[in-house]
Amino acid sequence: MKTELVKRAFKYRFHPTNEQAAELSRTFGCVRKVYNLALEARTVAWFQRQERVNYNATSAMLTQWKKTDELAFLSEVSSVPLQQTLRHLQGAFSNFFEGRAKYPRFKSKKKTRRSAEYTKSAFTYRDGVLTLAKMRNPLAIVWSRPLPAGAEPSMVTVSQDSAGRWFVSMLCEDASVKPLSRLDTAVGIDAGITSLVTLSTGEKVTNPRHERQDRARLARAQRVLAKKEEGSRNRDKARVKVAKVHARIADRRRDFLHQLTTRLVRENQTIVIEDLSVRNMVRNRSLARAISDAAWTDMRSMLEYKCTWYGRNLVAVDRWFPSTRLCSACGTIREKLPLNVRAWTCDCGTTHDRDVNAARNILAAGLAVTACGAGVRPQRESSRTGQLAAKQETFTAK
Repeated sequence: MKTELVKRAFKYRFHPTNEQAAELSRTFGCVRKVYNLALEARTVAWFQRQERVNYNATSAMLTQWKKTDELAFLSEVSSVPLQQTLRHLQGAFSNFFEGRAKYPRFKSKKKTRRSAEYTKSAFTYRDGVLTLAKMRNPLAIVWSRPLPAGAEPSMVTVSQDSAGRWFVSMLCEDASVKPLSRLDTAVGIDAGITSLVTLSTGEKVTNPRHERQDRARLARAQRVLAKKEEGSRNRDKARVKVAKVHARIADRRRDFLHQLTTRLVRENQTIVIEDLSVRNMVRNRSLARAISDAAWTDMRSMLEYKCTWYGRNLVAVDRWFPSTRLCSACGTIREKLPLNVRAWTCDCGTTHDRDVNAARNILAAGLAVTACGAGVRPQRESSRTGQLAAKQETFTAK
């Protein structure tokens, strides 16, 4: 049986000529315009006439829009990115109707990511030379790493970030991604702020705090931006400087997380994490900045797809599991354990490091999930009845 190859996106910087930059900027604007027009048409059709408009109908609308004097400029750019944005809108509505996302929103010129997607009919790639439709010259790509041997891009996405940097992402099949040899090791991970992760083995990975390292530089750039006049060229220049600081922080954080998650996946067959609700946790104003800098959601996302790629098991235990207050030696649950208490002694005489104990309990719960498929939460007081009630724990195996 033939194994299906993993599709990976390889992202590179490139430096467009002035002509290419102008063409891509026009394409970004047209993509945003078509998306907003189609969203408006679908919204009006539903709320005024209770009609559902699908992708085929919006594609026919696009053809008519190009024939009008007001929207004739849509014909000046490649039609493929315009069709792709209609497909993305169709996907957004599908997610909305199936309860996975909110109602689609209009794209903003200032806030929306500037990007355009080209399918295979709208670009040529040969011997490391990529040329997009409507362009005479190939892109000057900085090849920081080679594409997989014999790989042919099936889709190309061109984007520009808020710092003014240009990127091209090529989707290819990667034959080098395959399951690793099976191991007998398992590890529990407790996410934190001082230590980004604490492993059940006792190892602690210090949080680099990338945002804190550049906080003074960021504050200085933001003060300069605040003093510039609205709408002036100097304000645009100051905004780019702020964006460059943010980009530097994000790049360093992403690189660190990639190295950490790759090591964890290579060294362990089973990885157990907590199903944290980061969205609710950042509502704590005292910890929001530190939690955001830790990027626990990004780390979990990386672990999920890397475990899928390399044949590892990722288990997420319920967020209400009392991993910190539970003694890993005797199973006694401590009633309270404030955040400032980093070590505590159980009644059985065992002294615990707060984070290491939590990681060991997370590992034990995850192994129970692997063996049985569920666990049982210890008795706790019901908020409705005021009585102790045993409630079955919900664990999610990914």
